[in-house]
Amino acid sequence: MASIKIAAIMRAAMYSPNHIGNDAAILNLTCEQLRKRGCEVKVYSEEQLIAGAVSEENIIDMCRDRRSLQILQRMEDNGRLVINSAYGIENCIRERMARILIGSGIPYPDSIMVDTNQSVTSRLDAMGISRAWIKKGEMFASHKEDVTYVRHSAEAQEMLQEYFLRGIRRAVINRHLDGVKLKFYGVAGTQYFYHSFPLLSPPEGPGPEGFDLDGFRRTCNHAAETLDIVVYGGDALVGADGSFTIIDFNDWPTFAPCRNEASAVIAREVLTRIKNRH
Repeated sequence: MASIKIAAIMRAAMYSPNHIGNDAAILNLTCEQLRKRGCEVKVYSEEQLIAGAVSEENIIDMCRDRRSLQILQRMEDNGRLVINSAYGIENCIRERMARILIGSGIPYPDSIMVDTNQSVTSRLDAMGISRAWIKKGEMFASHKEDVTYVRHSAEAQEMLQEYFLRGIRRAVINRHLDGVKLKFYGVAGTQYFYHSFPLLSPPEGPGPEGFDLDGFRRTCNHAAETLDIVVYGGDALVGADGSFTIIDFNDWPTFAPCRNEASAVIAREVLTRIKNRH
């Protein structure tokens, strides 16, 4: 086991708005778990990856910078093991993610994908969308303003103009849904799944009437598989009738409420995939 060398690449600070410490914590704990299992793990920054410092054959990463993803994709193409896959991370960019989830039949809000200099009021009105969320479409969020709530189509148009002036060229507009928000975390290929639904005792529980916890878990795993992500999390809304809709899906989230347990599961799955690769 000591011969297994792993590179762990931290997420650049600009892509961890309000979560720099939490993002670092889950990766560091995963590294500790891998070291306990006899692996040699070296931690790098995205800047070091871009500079060519990473030579290990096995890589775990939280990268978001476009240059980092291009480098990791070349590494994957040349046979290195990368978790999460840079291709999968790219699939989690808002617009691409929305198209993939909708196209795969995974419950996701009614949405339109638009240029930020485009007129949208008539289209939103025709769809009956008033309250909505506008999200930066072409790259990952780096500021809290990259996800904005609007109350009607005219306000949506004004916010798109602000996005355009900020240099953001594409946006996703999601219909606002009412319901109870919950966070979920999982590791593809394992039975591990954590949710924060307030009427349940995580990670299991009977749930409110009509809420299918097993179906929700299967849907989240299906989304991870479809997006090509191993370490995942996100947000969902549960309606009054128990129906659920995924409203956000993230590659390697913070696992803030469950990171000690999750880090051990992630480490075991990483080692399983390393062994299977050989």
